[in-house]
Amino acid sequence: MATPTIESEEHRALRKAVAALGNRYGREYFAKVVAEGKHTDELWSEAARLGYLGVNLPQEYGGGGGGIVELSLVLEELGAAGCPLLMLVVSPAICGTVIARFGTEEQKRTWLPGLADGSRKMAFGITEPDAGSNSHRITTTARKDGGDWVLNGRKVFISGVDIADATLIVGRTEDARTGRLKPCLFIVPRDTPGFGHTPIAMELSAPEKQFELTLDDVRLPADALVGDEDAGLLQLFAGLNPERIMTAAFALGMGRYALGRAVDYARTRQVWKEPIGTHQALAHPLAQAHIELELARLMMQKAAHLYDAGDDLGAGEAANMAKYAAAEAAVHAVDQAVHTLGGNGLTQEYGLASMITAARVARIAPVSREMILNFVSHQSLGLPKSY
Repeated sequence: MATPTIESEEHRALRKAVAALGNRYGREYFAKVVAEGKHTDELWSEAARLGYLGVNLPQEYGGGGGGIVELSLVLEELGAAGCPLLMLVVSPAICGTVIARFGTEEQKRTWLPGLADGSRKMAFGITEPDAGSNSHRITTTARKDGGDWVLNGRKVFISGVDIADATLIVGRTEDARTGRLKPCLFIVPRDTPGFGHTPIAMELSAPEKQFELTLDDVRLPADALVGDEDAGLLQLFAGLNPERIMTAAFALGMGRYALGRAVDYARTRQVWKEPIGTHQALAHPLAQAHIELELARLMMQKAAHLYDAGDDLGAGEAANMAKYAAAEAAVHAVDQAVHTLGGNGLTQEYGLASMITAARVARIAPVSREMILNFVSHQSLGLPKSY
């Protein structure tokens, strides 16, 4: 189901292999982990052993030498099997990509092998209480003090801080020439003095927890800065574009899983003389959901290919569109799946009701659909900004 027709034989083989791994674990494993308050450690470890976690990272640092095309495929297939790994979005996709592109040789040797083999994880801290993901309003600041950096600020809705060895923090430094603040990225180890993390209670069934971070005079050595202090938005968007592409993959996997459960049910559930899937009132909405997922995948693949080809500008537009399309398709697919099952769609046995909340996350994070529409309206269409 939902087999693409424009992928290489190598990509089709990777897709098949990852699907087999996901199906060995499946939704029951995922639900059990959530219910017990644990993490998907077994699946993470096996995916690492098979080389899937670092498929996008450079070979010289233990990765697979691929790109976001391959990593998004891995996440989509795990999601379609009912057991997505959210930290794939954060650790290898955002943090691994930024360090691989802009990190020093020492940072690459320190972090990339561990991110690739799954022995280390990294979280990503950008969102703030009063700024969301608007990098122009971020108030976390970094100032130089001798040879060190000192960070102060707050972050919210940061995934997986409790299981991450460090967090890649987006702060702002003052440009000595203009006095303006510009975004910069810092690696903050979890046990750094002044770095605090508090869990946020969420109405969301997921192994990965969300955290509020406090940075209170967090002192870091000079080599905690990733890349060039003057690169600003270039380095930031090197991580944000993969984040949007991977969020699209996460949403597509979720939508495919829900649609698959609904199709199986509609094919076998019989109320009158025929299976309920015979009736167009059920068949057509499921067909529409399938079409929407397929179209969203095409845009995601375009975005991933553009990013891997080094077209950051083109990838930015496509990544936002892919994230928007995949989120809308996933929400529709999950809603229609629950509706197809009727009362059974709300039972724990079928495990679809909890996905209603999860699907909406893709509409909200890492950037809302309204902000994507703002981006497209003024960047793609040339309309004036409303803000």
